[in-house]
Amino acid sequence: MEHNPETVGKEPGLTESKTAYNPPKGARASLSIRIDGRELPYQAEADWIILRKDEKPAAEMFYTGYFLPDGRDRPVTFVFNGGPGSSSVYLHFGALGPRRAVFGPRGEPEPPPHKLEDNQETWLRFTDLVFIDPIGTGLSRMIPDAEAKKDPEKKGSDEKKDVEYWGLKRDLESICEFIRKFLSRKKRWDSPVYLAGESYGGFRVAKLVRLLQQDYGVALAGAVLISPALEFALLDPSDYDDLPWVDTFPTMAGAACFHDRARKWKPGESRQDYARRASEFAVTELLPVLAAGDLVGEARRVRVLDAAADFIGLPRDIVRSKGGRVSIEYFAKSLLRDRGLVLGLYDASATVRDPYPDRDDWSGPDPTLHVVERIFTAGVNSQLRAAIGLETDRDYSTSSDEVNENWKIDTRKHAFESQVGATDDLRYGMSVNPHMKVYLTHGVFDLVTPFFTAERIRRLMKLDEERKRLLTVRHYDGGHMFYTWDESRKAFARDLEVFYRASPPTGA
Repeated sequence: MEHNPETVGKEPGLTESKTAYNPPKGARASLSIRIDGRELPYQAEADWIILRKDEKPAAEMFYTGYFLPDGRDRPVTFVFNGGPGSSSVYLHFGALGPRRAVFGPRGEPEPPPHKLEDNQETWLRFTDLVFIDPIGTGLSRMIPDAEAKKDPEKKGSDEKKDVEYWGLKRDLESICEFIRKFLSRKKRWDSPVYLAGESYGGFRVAKLVRLLQQDYGVALAGAVLISPALEFALLDPSDYDDLPWVDTFPTMAGAACFHDRARKWKPGESRQDYARRASEFAVTELLPVLAAGDLVGEARRVRVLDAAADFIGLPRDIVRSKGGRVSIEYFAKSLLRDRGLVLGLYDASATVRDPYPDRDDWSGPDPTLHVVERIFTAGVNSQLRAAIGLETDRDYSTSSDEVNENWKIDTRKHAFESQVGATDDLRYGMSVNPHMKVYLTHGVFDLVTPFFTAERIRRLMKLDEERKRLLTVRHYDGGHMFYTWDESRKAFARDLEVFYRASPPTGA
């Protein structure tokens, strides 16, 4: 791998004569990777964009960019993960970037030391890439108030850290500001612009296709939503809201089939067909029983709940006692409890030895979420500091619990306005721009943002035929980060290359 680092200049317009603020210095390097036996040279850049408030520097938003020498005619894709509180490290080194973390065939962690290898499926083959770390993640920070630094009495304002940006509305505005500044700095306003986001990042994408185009003047060629959380109400099941239970049911059934616990499985039936049957059952039979409560006769209730138990591999008496409302935590703890194993919430095909087999609550490590952190931490620090040559004393924060715990819905105007979602914004953005393509995808074993949510929502969006042709919905084997599975990452990259290179359908 060729390495030629150099320092990136200061943020334009920030000079010593105007302000005492000294922005951090980025770095760039000329690198190359080997794909299918051929060298692919590219320019890598690690730097900050300075966000402003009242014309003063307010925050430093960090990014890592990869560019081919072809110039401005290439698409440029802005990428971020979710959380809230996650950096872009997972998509960066799991699927899209030129270098990726090494996993086993189905996303199993390899023994340390954890190293990167050339990514044969990198999206750099068909788009330039800009990985964005929202404020409070990665190396992105809020700039302490200068007056607070001088005056000990104002120390409290400095201690606020980055909380100003830890809210739905302010977060979206900061990303819009970043993208607009980046396009101006790099003179890329003529490039096709795409967004790609995972989990809460997918929620961001759906929101941004409206905000970025309507209020910031950035036209989008396409949007990619990966394992998105589109409607918050569907993430918080209760006794009074039935759809979250319906959405997770097909994923539970697929996991039960994968682990040979599915009693409704028919010999010769594929797992995909089994999950499809479970989806139909969930909507046509389970949902009416969940919604009607005591209005449904006891005989019908027992018949449906027993069938549900057989679909997802749990004891009938347990599913009856829960009224068909099986939480993802209970399912993950209970399906293989007789073997001392718990499933992953983010990938129910993955298992880990239960450290607390005598406890009823799900309190062990997640075999995907808690295992991959160290792998991606090693990868990002190796890439930034050794390959690109960035010099900074800051620690790279891959995921911040502090950001997540302090996140706020800063758009609510009244206590009764409780519905927070992004699907309406996605529909609006598709209406404003009749040429924007959308790709929506999930991992079939993800219990946290289940694939069936997307299957239902797509049929509730009331798109006309032209917009339907612009929307692609496709799912892959694996969990929340399905791209850590070798075959899924390869299929995903092939499908997205077709998506990028295809022109919008005629008539759109």
